[in-house]
Amino acid sequence: MLSHEQIWSAVDLLAARFDMTPSALAKRAGLDPTTFNKSKRFAGDGRPRWPSTESLAKILEATGASLEEFYGMLVGEKKGSDLLPQQSSVPLIGLARAGAGGFFDSGGLPVGNDWDEVSFPGERGEAVFALEVTGDSMAPLYRDGDVIIVSPSAQTRRGDKVVVRTRSGEVMAKVLSRRSPRAIELASLNPVHADRSIPVEDVEWIARILWASQ
Repeated sequence: MLSHEQIWSAVDLLAARFDMTPSALAKRAGLDPTTFNKSKRFAGDGRPRWPSTESLAKILEATGASLEEFYGMLVGEKKGSDLLPQQSSVPLIGLARAGAGGFFDSGGLPVGNDWDEVSFPGERGEAVFALEVTGDSMAPLYRDGDVIIVSPSAQTRRGDKVVVRTRSGEVMAKVLSRRSPRAIELASLNPVHADRSIPVEDVEWIARILWASQ
């Protein structure tokens, strides 16, 4: 049986693995920054409080860590340097430049020789690449200069943070709110920017955001 201490220790280890505080991890996952604070781990009368299944699922999605990795932290299978993130190099391009031709194939995979590279804590997949955020369209979650790791081959579902490239070359980062046979509905991360509805035939590719540097 897993203990209250094991659960919270695993959350702390996951945050440390990605060089974050528990508060930064909560913010990355779209939760209240105080969700994982030590003061929230016990009620006023001393009774232990447990993180919800939903909050755990969100931090795994936000970091790209697998359930198996998190379980390893729970039961103490990983020690010392094994808790440090594996570093991989992936292609990097600015979000603004991603609208230009010659950087992607029809499936959204990086092509050409004009990409830089960036390291991130995780194993590289064939369809994984990085985009550098420009402007405030993704604020307050992602800021100008942050790097996001995306995958056009990852399955997307409602509520996922995604990057979409249209056939006209427009690139945008939004939240996937609905997907139908006719269109994809996208909600803006920044309320200053409008939500979008894009006909399916106008979408060149859609990539799920797996991780972000902050």
